[in-house]
Amino acid sequence: MHVHSSRPEDRPSREAFLRSHDSLRVARNGELVDCLDHPALLAWSGDELVGVATYVVSGSDCELLTLHAGSRFSGIGSALLAGVQEVARGASCTRLWVVTTNDNLDALRFYQRRGFRLVRLRPGEVDRSREVLKPGIPRAGDYGIPLRDELELEMELSLTDDSTVAPSRA
Repeated sequence: MHVHSSRPEDRPSREAFLRSHDSLRVARNGELVDCLDHPALLAWSGDELVGVATYVVSGSDCELLTLHAGSRFSGIGSALLAGVQEVARGASCTRLWVVTTNDNLDALRFYQRRGFRLVRLRPGEVDRSREVLKPGIPRAGDYGIPLRDELELEMELSLTDDSTVAPSRA
C-alpha cells in the first residue's frame, strides 16, 4: 500500500470512493461541505483505491474532514491519519481535529487510541443537519443507535513528534 496526495487524474476514483461511503458532502458544525473541494490523501494497493482522507488546513488548525478505509484493521486508516498529521505539521498546524457522530463507536475508538481527546459535544446537531442541510442522514446509525449528536475530537500536534499514532491494529 502507498499513500499520496490526490492529483487531478485521481478525481474520478476519489469521487467514486467517497460516493460509495456517502461522503461526497458531509454535514458538520451546521455546514454542508463538498469534500471534493478540499485536498485529500489517497491510499492505493496496486491500482485499487483502498482509502481516502480529506482535510482542511486553516491557520494553525487542520480538520480531518473524512477518513474512510476499504477494509478495517489493515493499517489503511492509520496510514492515512499519519499522512494527514504530516501534512498538518508541514503547514505549521498545532491542532488536528475531527467531527464524528454519537453512533460511530468504531471511529471514537480509532481516534482515541491514536491520541485524540473528546473536546466538544453538540447535542441535536445531526438532527438539525438532517432537517436543514442533508435530509438523507438516517435516523439510526451504527449498531442501531439513534443518530442525533456531533462529537468533536482533537489532538495537539508537535511540529517534530509523530509518536501519537498507535499501532494499526485497534
